Amino acid sequence: MEWLTETKIPVGATARDVFDWLQQHGAGFFDSIAFGLEALIDAVLWVLQTPHPLIIIGIFGLIVYALQRSVLTAVMVVLGFLFVVNQGYWEETTESLTLVLAACVVCMGVGVPIGIFLAHRPKVYAWVRPVLDLMQTLPTFVYLIPAIVFFGIGMVPGLIATVIFVVPAPIRLTQLGIASAPKALLEAADAFGSTGLQKLWKVELPHAAPQIMTGLNQTIMLSLSMVVIAALVGADGLGVPVVRALNTVNTSLGFESGFVIVVVAIILDRTLRLKDREQ
Repeated sequence: MEWLTETKIPVGATARDVFDWLQQHGAGFFDSIAFGLEALIDAVLWVLQTPHPLIIIGIFGLIVYALQRSVLTAVMVVLGFLFVVNQGYWEETTESLTLVLAACVVCMGVGVPIGIFLAHRPKVYAWVRPVLDLMQTLPTFVYLIPAIVFFGIGMVPGLIATVIFVVPAPIRLTQLGIASAPKALLEAADAFGSTGLQKLWKVELPHAAPQIMTGLNQTIMLSLSMVVIAALVGADGLGVPVVRALNTVNTSLGFESGFVIVVVAIILDRTLRLKDREQ
């Protein structure tokens, strides 16, 4: 087998050369992206941290009740946030929620239009699908390397790594929802003289709404799963105490912060379960 390893395919060297070229020639482009993402992060963080925690908790409770029409669910969400405050992790929780919400804005803003585009072009989707598979199966720690190279350390590289890992979910689910629109409805729309844009807004998107909402749910949950990994590149949030607990072998700190992450995940999941309300 030595003959097979004598000439190594330069996968790593090629990736290094590409990153070096991008770093040299795309500094302005990456700086503009970093500036926009920092502004988004700062805005969301200001909204969540400026008011008193009880005000934010009350607003979340009202939002959950408006979405779910369930007093019990709203009360559970409020109790969950009160538990977070009781444990002393409110600031870290708002930082993690900022990362999650910012990732949702970017992923849905990018993923839904791309999913619509790919649904209307099946041949292009056949070529793009392996790329989406690669983005989801490549170890998430690998994304941290180019994120650090292009954006340094902080919340922005954590957000970039999160977006790369998460964005295939809304793309796939949006493409599935649009592509599975019943042909009878599309033919009826054509028979009534609908334009392509009218058919999209009045037939395809309403039919794909459950899949798109599932994509939003998946985006939020996958983004939250990146909290600890993003902490490795300097992103603030609940991942910081987890990493600190791992480095110091602090069982108490690790269990506390880990349990708070679970509570936040349950809160976000219950908030977006729109199907429960409809049933």
